[in-house]
Amino acid sequence: MKRTILLTALAALMMLPAVAQEKQSPSFDEVLTSRRSIRSYDASKKISEQEVRHLMAAVQEAPSWANQQPTKYYVAISPEKVAAVQDLVGGNKERIKNAPVLIVSTYERGKSGFFRGNPANEVGDGWGAYDNGLSNCYLVLKARAMGFDTLIMGMREADKLHQLFNIPDGEAVMAVIALGYRAADPVQPRHRPLDDMVKFY
Repeated sequence: MKRTILLTALAALMMLPAVAQEKQSPSFDEVLTSRRSIRSYDASKKISEQEVRHLMAAVQEAPSWANQQPTKYYVAISPEKVAAVQDLVGGNKERIKNAPVLIVSTYERGKSGFFRGNPANEVGDGWGAYDNGLSNCYLVLKARAMGFDTLIMGMREADKLHQLFNIPDGEAVMAVIALGYRAADPVQPRHRPLDDMVKFY
């Protein structure tokens, strides 16, 4: 009898981490509705390189034109690099001053949208930007699923970022993405009516 009780208790204890993990994982709908562009970060919370690597491994699943995978990321995680990138995002500097990680997002020109070296249609290299946006979408959603918050910034000094990270000339700098923990819950923005965005025929 004692052996049975002991085995039952042991089995229950072994299940606890799995149950706790299951409760911590948000649903996809919760990820979508809780993701926000965060402009104030909690300075007391840090993010490890291992966590960023886990995030980036998920981002690799993003689709791209003919699987060209043109998107590249340059991660500022040391205090020195983070401070240097903060100086290159214009008016967003104060908003992201406590974000522990800043990620520069680029794409390789001449890959997505091209066939045998020529543009496949009138969009041309715009497909590289499109694929970069898909990858960044995976990034911000996976980040939220991991409990992190983000801000995608288009205000950035591209030339100086190229120098700071030795980014090849063939890569276009698209955005800088702040990664951290929100200091407070922002107000949910209003959305346009669905019928303004979607047309059915």
